[in-house]
Amino acid sequence: MALVSDFRTKVLDVVSQIKVGETLSYGEVARRAGSPKAARAVGNILNKNFNPQIPCHRVIRADGQVGGYNRGGKAKIRRLKQEGAKLVFGLTSAKV
Repeated sequence: MALVSDFRTKVLDVVSQIKVGETLSYGEVARRAGSPKAARAVGNILNKNFNPQIPCHRVIRADGQVGGYNRGGKAKIRRLKQEGAKLVFGLTSAKV
């Protein structure tokens, strides 16, 4: 169980460091947290996170689509736009 907890902690730490207006892909978060093949696990961890200090909305799919968000996809797009992320029809033009 400690391994899951350690990975969760690493994921939340990586995500907490994403700057306003920037995004990372789920896969990149997984890579930076030490498990490059764990993109789905990153999504599951972020889906269960409701800590406003962790900007989960800044994590997107590798194909540029915004992906899921535990507060709804429209809210995710709205927050990204408010922060200045460049979105095109629900896709982000930021490098992931």
